[in-house]
Amino acid sequence: MVSNPVHGLPFLPGTSFKDSTKTAFHRSQTLGYRNGYAIVRRPTVGIGGDRLQFNQLSQAELDELASKAPVLTYGQPKQAPPADFIPAHVAFDKKVLKFDAYFQEDVPMSTEEQYRIRQVNIYYYLEDDSMSVIEPVVENSGIPQGKLIKRQRLAKNDRGDHYHWKDLNRGINITIYGKTFRVVDCDQFTQVFLESQGIELNPPEKMALDPYTELRKQPLRKYVTPSDFDQLKQFLTFDKQVLRFYAIWDDTDSMYGECRTYIIHYYLMDDTVEIREVHERNDGRDPFPLLMNRQRMPKVLVENAKNFPQCVLEISDQEVLEWYTAKDFIVGKSLTILGRTFFIYDCDPFTRRYYKEKFGITDLPCIDVNKQEPPPVKQELPPYNGFGLVEDSAQNCFALIPKAPKKDVIKMLVNDNKVLRYLAALESPIPEDKDRRFVFSYFLATDMISIFEPPVRNSGIIGGKYLGRTKVVKPYSTVDNPIYYGPSDFFIGAVIEVFGHRFIILDTDEYVLKYMESNAAQYSPEALASVQKHVRKLEAPASESESKQTEKDPGVQELEALIDTVQKQLKDHSCKDNIREAFQIYDKEASGYVDRDMFFKICESLNVPVDDSLVKERQGLTLLPDWNAVV
Repeated sequence: MVSNPVHGLPFLPGTSFKDSTKTAFHRSQTLGYRNGYAIVRRPTVGIGGDRLQFNQLSQAELDELASKAPVLTYGQPKQAPPADFIPAHVAFDKKVLKFDAYFQEDVPMSTEEQYRIRQVNIYYYLEDDSMSVIEPVVENSGIPQGKLIKRQRLAKNDRGDHYHWKDLNRGINITIYGKTFRVVDCDQFTQVFLESQGIELNPPEKMALDPYTELRKQPLRKYVTPSDFDQLKQFLTFDKQVLRFYAIWDDTDSMYGECRTYIIHYYLMDDTVEIREVHERNDGRDPFPLLMNRQRMPKVLVENAKNFPQCVLEISDQEVLEWYTAKDFIVGKSLTILGRTFFIYDCDPFTRRYYKEKFGITDLPCIDVNKQEPPPVKQELPPYNGFGLVEDSAQNCFALIPKAPKKDVIKMLVNDNKVLRYLAALESPIPEDKDRRFVFSYFLATDMISIFEPPVRNSGIIGGKYLGRTKVVKPYSTVDNPIYYGPSDFFIGAVIEVFGHRFIILDTDEYVLKYMESNAAQYSPEALASVQKHVRKLEAPASESESKQTEKDPGVQELEALIDTVQKQLKDHSCKDNIREAFQIYDKEASGYVDRDMFFKICESLNVPVDDSLVKERQGLTLLPDWNAVV
């Protein structure tokens, strides 16, 4: 023991020395027994025998401290506020205790087993203290499994007490409805929960095994030499493994044939084939699910079995040389089954993996079998027969019950009661037709034309309606694409050919000029200029007549007297309209004037009552009478 009794010296080598008087370096004894009881003593000596310094109260001070009450000094302690109440269905929501258990079931009617061990899971729901017992489902066990006891509160005795989570532990037996369950283990959550509640869990036990199940796991004793092909092994290995192919049967070459889709299933467990029909909505077919039931399909028959009655008897291995196998179903190839040739165009992902692992085929294609729709057939209309309009006749080819062609309603509303009138002459080598005049009426609402011939007395030609309302086709347009006459085709000097007859436009009314000026974009500049020039030509003689009237020539006065006299005599005449038409015909220049001899000649031809004295008095008249003023 090295010590340094001189204070102030550094604790360094050479400045310290060892106290040779100290020989005991053990720790003091603090445990002892008195009257057979273990007591604890405070150590008074430290390591090396040095005296420990500590405060030791006297008995009087200890009694004084024992008599003091903290309440008198600090007052009554305040109670902590109570915790918020949380209902059980909220605090323990979705918290379930799980225990692994088993029970033993007697098997009296079997020689291979006397009892059976059935493993179950016991669930305890903390939110409402209910329990359920569920047995895991084992495939092909032949035992009704699943939920053995539905969720409910279970009684643990005859007094009506129910099981609580405090009653559950590992390594115990619980009886539920006469069955004794042995609890062997629990999950991690259950273990943590029970330990947190102060429950000491028993050690876990091993789950009991069913002796018959363990016996089945042992290899079977074989008394025969195994063959290369084991059907049982194939069944167990490929159970529920099915190859799925998508195929079509194209029968469009036959009458009323069509292309139909199918699904071919090949069951690997027994090499059987099934063909299912794919139905689409509203396809008009009965929803038969199968085209061919599941069966083995022969690929090559023996020579003598070609006439085998397959529809009556089943085909066996004696009649078949080769059966269809998985290697015969390849995507992109055709195969014939029961007289039908199916083309396989696709398969599912499992089939692709199987062919890759079994046959090493990795490039199975996905073929597009959707046929492109042929281009629509252009409907050819029969040749036009000449009756009615082309559009109206074509409706008989579009529907069994023809409908009237659609009209431009907006155009009809805008141009309602708008008619363009033209005066035309017939271009004909016949002399009698040279003086014939016709009135063309063009209806803007429907683009139709009507022709009217004013009747001329004693001309030998019956006037009236020459052509009813109809559309007139231009002479050089085709029957398939007819081009009709429009407003822009009518102007002074234009030639209009109507069903083989040629007409020349001579005159128009004032509304035509107004329409052409307001719609100048529809007309060519030459057409608009021809009408304006013609109107100015008609206005010139009218201005000259007005100037002559202002001069008050004696001849003018005599002419006005003659006109007044004739008007009085024609006042009650019945053929006034015919007189106007006759004057229009002989006024070829459309000036409104005729010479004197022609004037009286027209009056004589129409039996106009003109006195002889009036004719003789006016023989010396040199002015041209205005027939417009007379009529």
